Amino acid sequence: MNLLILSAGTRNKVVQYFKKELNGKGKVFATDCSELAPAIYEADGYDIVPRIDAPDYLDVILSICKKREITGVFSLIDPELSLLAENKEKFLAIGTTPIISDYELVEMSFDKYRMYQELTKLGIPTGRCFMDVEEFLREVEKGTMHYPVFVKPVRGSASLHINQVECEEELRLLCRRNKDLMIQEFMDGTEYGADVYIDMISGKVTSIFLKEKIKMRAGETDKSVSVKDEKLFAMIQNFVETVGFRGIIDIDIFKINGTYYISEVNPRFGGGYPHAYECGVNVPAQIIENLSGRENTPSVGNYREGVYMMKYNEIMIREEMGIK
Repeated sequence: MNLLILSAGTRNKVVQYFKKELNGKGKVFATDCSELAPAIYEADGYDIVPRIDAPDYLDVILSICKKREITGVFSLIDPELSLLAENKEKFLAIGTTPIISDYELVEMSFDKYRMYQELTKLGIPTGRCFMDVEEFLREVEKGTMHYPVFVKPVRGSASLHINQVECEEELRLLCRRNKDLMIQEFMDGTEYGADVYIDMISGKVTSIFLKEKIKMRAGETDKSVSVKDEKLFAMIQNFVETVGFRGIIDIDIFKINGTYYISEVNPRFGGGYPHAYECGVNVPAQIIENLSGRENTPSVGNYREGVYMMKYNEIMIREEMGIK
């Protein structure tokens, strides 16, 4: 069994974990558009590829899958997820399984307003959102919405171009300067993250890891502590199974006055996943099991609580780029 990790970048730990779980029964390959992506040198082999917006990018990846005899493929960056999901049949036709939810669910995850509408329809608490400035201002006049609010792109990632807005003048100025902005209720509470695996065969949630976020940096969890809450486990399980996600997803959650609010869903490995793995939530092993044609046994909440993760910088030094 061979696995391909696309856009590996600096996610060295993810590459290491898959190599460890394969334990010599297959190889882990990686791609990136730069030879200065350290994670590719952790793999058993790598390919330097064009940027994902290149016309021939998909053909290049399919060719690599054939050459490397890849069993399963996944990406670590948002812009590539829709491409994988949309072209799932092309990968399956050459014997490679994309580890990703269906295209419509991936697209919904990246459209924050559509996700808000879905959560609202399901009766799951979430921060109120508005696409229309005048509609939002009417709610302010009625006293049902208040400043500050977040103003952010409807589609975006890594917390880019998110602004905290304190008044109508600032709000109107931002919305005049930028298109496709969404107004989101400011959620002032404790922030949590959930690493969730939904079995690709059964569609059942087989693991959930919860962490309380202590410090964030550039949209990713920098410091966190593992926690457990049966109420939140149940809410997440109901949500993801009802909607139909598959594989690994990352969910952002706020707790305000005892109520959990789902904020965003990312259909990929989150940047804080190493915390889950080190506490005993082994997603690579579950992926390998699914790719072998076997369902995973649900084990929600089976991990160590009260364990802290602290990210720190590391470096890689190479005189030569090495053998591909």
